[in-house]
Amino acid sequence: MSDILIAGKELPECLELAEGFTNTKKVFISAKKDIDLSPFESEGIYSTNWNKASAISARSFLITAETKMKELNQYVVIFDANLFASKFELDKTENIPVGIETMFASYQFFVNELLLRLEQRKDPAMITFLVKTYPSKFETLHSSAKNVNLIPSSNIVNSAQSAFISLAENCSTLVADKPYMSVLLARCDSTNELYNEERAIGEWLSQSMDAIMQMKGHQSAKQASTWVKVGTKVSTGFSLFK
Repeated sequence: MSDILIAGKELPECLELAEGFTNTKKVFISAKKDIDLSPFESEGIYSTNWNKASAISARSFLITAETKMKELNQYVVIFDANLFASKFELDKTENIPVGIETMFASYQFFVNELLLRLEQRKDPAMITFLVKTYPSKFETLHSSAKNVNLIPSSNIVNSAQSAFISLAENCSTLVADKPYMSVLLARCDSTNELYNEERAIGEWLSQSMDAIMQMKGHQSAKQASTWVKVGTKVSTGFSLFK
C-alpha cells in the first residue's frame, strides 16, 4: 500500500489528476487558500497550504503529509507548462519576481527538502517528475505541425520548463548512490492524446510507479534518467518501455 504526495499543482486545479490515484491510494496535495477541503477528504484527498516562496513551508508541507499519510512513499512533482502559460502569458517585468517564485524557487525548495527527508528516513521511496510541456515561440516556428489556435508560451514559462527538466534529470542520477530511491521521468507533450485527460494521467502514473517499486533489483542511473512518454506501457523490467 502506498500513499502519494503531489507537489507543483494545487487544488482545485489538480483535482482530476489526484482522482486518478484515489482508487488505490490516498493523496496529499497543496490547496489554494480559503478552499473548503472537506469534500475532497471524503474522496481520500487531503491538503494543506504551501507558501512556495519559503523553504520552511516546503519542509512543513512534507512533514504534515507524513503525519497524515502513514504509508507515504510516493511523490509526484509536476510542472504543467500549459497552466503556467495561462498565468504568465506575457513577458511583463512585473511577472518576473512571482514567476521565479512560482516556477523556479518553489521546485528547488521542495525537491531539496524532499531529498533531505528521504535521506533521513532511508525507507523505499518513489519520485516521479512529470512535465506537461508547452511549445515556445521558437518551437512553433520550426514545427511541421502547425496549430493556428496555439498561443506559444512566454519566455519565462519556457525558461522555467527547461529548468524543471534539468532539475528532474539531475535528480534522477542520484539513484545510483541511494538504494532506497527510485525515479520516473514522465513527459507529456501537448500533442499527447492524454494531455487534457488528467484523471487518465493519474491512473497511468499510479500503475507505473507501483510497477517500478515492485521490480527486482535496483534502478541504475541510466534507467532512472530515461524520459518516458505518458501513456506508455511499462514492463516490470523497467528498462523495457514499449
